[in-house]
Amino acid sequence: MTEQLILYGIKTCSTVRKAKQWLEEHHVPFTFYDYKVQSVTVDQIEAWVLQVGWKVLLNRAGTTFRNLSDSEKKNADIETTAIALMAQYPTLIKRPVLVFGEKILVGFKPEQYATLLGCG
Repeated sequence: MTEQLILYGIKTCSTVRKAKQWLEEHHVPFTFYDYKVQSVTVDQIEAWVLQVGWKVLLNRAGTTFRNLSDSEKKNADIETTAIALMAQYPTLIKRPVLVFGEKILVGFKPEQYATLLGCG
């Protein structure tokens, strides 16, 4: 594996922990970026949105979204505003985000990881 694999998320997130464990069990080297420690840039978010779409990337189910003001929630239905909100509140980004070269997976499904990385 010559391309760098980067896993973005929050270390306390149970889904991120499952993804990290899967990667470690399959001896897949990766770099981990914690949204709460290292910032995610607007450029990164926009690049992800180009690949997967902002509706896939925006986590509407979490506490952070529920704690937004009513106007912020309403404006989250607009792509540019959703991107700005994800940049301002990185915990609005679904987790984990796995970046492998030009490919991106959002969320954790072992079968998708195995297919992308060529391991089982």
